[in-house]
Amino acid sequence: MIDLKNKLKDKYDSILLNIELKRKGRSLGEIDLLAQKGEEIDIYEVKCSYRIVKARKQLSRIKKYLNIGQVGTYFYCGSSGVITAV
Repeated sequence: MIDLKNKLKDKYDSILLNIELKRKGRSLGEIDLLAQKGEEIDIYEVKCSYRIVKARKQLSRIKKYLNIGQVGTYFYCGSSGVITAV
């Protein structure tokens, strides 16, 4: 995940890693990487292998939980280093 953070550091104002999502003390998941530039927020799901179907489900659940408008969602495959918009 540090590789991804280093790739993105010049594109955003701030980058946060491993943000745990909780509701009523119960864990609902984790945002692997959240990046912000001005009002724009992008969320990245990181997987070691190319498991984009699982990443799509997780990103969809995160967007629903956060209940915020326009959010960019991306999948990052650690083994290939490829970033894909989801």
